[in-house]
Amino acid sequence: MIKHIPNILTFSRLVLTLVFLVMILYAPKYYANGEIAFPGFLDYAFIIFIISGVTDVLDGMAARRFNVVSKLGRMLDPLVDKVLVCGAFICFAIIGEPKLFNLDKTTLSIIQWSVFAILTTREAYVTILRHIAEAKGINFQATKSGKFKMFVQAFAIGTVIIKMAHVQTAAWANWFTTIVFLVMIVSTVYSGLRATQRKSWQEAKNA
Repeated sequence: MIKHIPNILTFSRLVLTLVFLVMILYAPKYYANGEIAFPGFLDYAFIIFIISGVTDVLDGMAARRFNVVSKLGRMLDPLVDKVLVCGAFICFAIIGEPKLFNLDKTTLSIIQWSVFAILTTREAYVTILRHIAEAKGINFQATKSGKFKMFVQAFAIGTVIIKMAHVQTAAWANWFTTIVFLVMIVSTVYSGLRATQRKSWQEAKNA
């Protein structure tokens, strides 16, 4: 039973992630034209998001504590991360968030869908590399740049949620969100480019 704890936590995180994404899609029903803050509903969504993040930490700790790191876990854990990140940003794009400054709807839509496209392209690219490497029996676990990228992406998701719920039109919130998004995009692109330079990928290519 103990050896299954990390994967159970990962599956639990997947369920929480799906609930969180549904709540984002339903969020616009709880406020008028995106102009009135609605802390209650999104605060609950934010709590679910935090719990999901905690399970991510716990499953890694459990895997190392009980020495049950598996190929399934190495594949499943980053996959759930991608469902969370890509799912969150496509949901944001669908509902038209985040709103930044006084940009018109078309400009905002281009920004929102471009962010989603960049993140999804990177995740799909690295996932393909990981599957190729793991299929050849080579460990393609997360690197420091990948972990930092994931942290910034999660921080960006939380930033959008808090902005939507509490500070939709505040100037400082617009600037803060913009800066977080820029850091996220840079770290996402950088970690994607670094993937092909990893020793494990070089070994996979030559295997």
